Amino acid sequence: MKHIFVVNPCAGKQDATSFITQRVEAYAATHSHFDYQIYHTQNPGDATVWVHHWCQEHPDMPVRFYACGGDGTLNEVVSGCIGYKQAEVTVHANGSGNDYIKYYGSLDDFNDIPRLVEGIRHAVDVMRINCPDDPEPSPRYSINVCNFGFDAMVCKVGNDVRRKPIIGGKHSYTTGIIKSIFTSRSNYVRMTVDGQPFFDGKMLLCTLGNGRFNGGNYMCSPLSLNDDGLLEVNLFRRMSLVKFASLIDAYSHGTHINRPDVKKLMLYRQATDVDIASSEPFWLVIDGEMLHSSHYVVRNLHHAITFVSPR
Repeated sequence: MKHIFVVNPCAGKQDATSFITQRVEAYAATHSHFDYQIYHTQNPGDATVWVHHWCQEHPDMPVRFYACGGDGTLNEVVSGCIGYKQAEVTVHANGSGNDYIKYYGSLDDFNDIPRLVEGIRHAVDVMRINCPDDPEPSPRYSINVCNFGFDAMVCKVGNDVRRKPIIGGKHSYTTGIIKSIFTSRSNYVRMTVDGQPFFDGKMLLCTLGNGRFNGGNYMCSPLSLNDDGLLEVNLFRRMSLVKFASLIDAYSHGTHINRPDVKKLMLYRQATDVDIASSEPFWLVIDGEMLHSSHYVVRNLHHAITFVSPR
């Protein structure tokens, strides 16, 4: 098997390229049959294009891609692997959030190269996102969480500050919350779920999850299974600032799903297809990457890729 480390030098609070390269070369020095390559991404979206071309040019070679970065880097690598059965994906964690891997373990687990090389394979689901109103619509993919409304603006602010001291890094999402509280608590959308009307009105936020975590410390989809063919739809209605503030801790720990006082404010169900529209373009976040359109169609693809967790 070929092992390819796709390194994003812009991930995280600082460039980890030298650190990752040294660790991979040290492992290879003691494992003579370790066939590896290191690729450094050049710009946003480059990982998807490069991985796709590599898989296309080597259709019969088993390969494992190590997304060396955060959730955005993982998203790009996964998007490049879609449709190529010879490809596996894992993560060497050095991003700001690394939310998806929390389904399986800690950052330390996903920084252990020997355990990643000897990892455990899992067939997992991926969401496909289409924007029908775009002039040249092409699908995008999400392995972890799609979110819109308040959550999307939080992510946008978080991306803007992620490399700033104190308010950046693991605090980026919290910084986004504080700012967005005053600007993005009322968002109009119209949604259908598996062909049935689901919501039409103003809401606070909505997440579509295969993974369970979002924003570094928030368990938005605590019931999610990433291999059951279903995504979790979790929508919060518009609410007062006082009520919203009282829910943040529960949302962080994933206990919001069971609170009686939350049920009248929340719509929840599992689904395979979700259609989301609004009168004006709005932000949709897919694994930390931002899309801007007025209409999205999301479909869950069962067992779309093979993900490798540390042994």
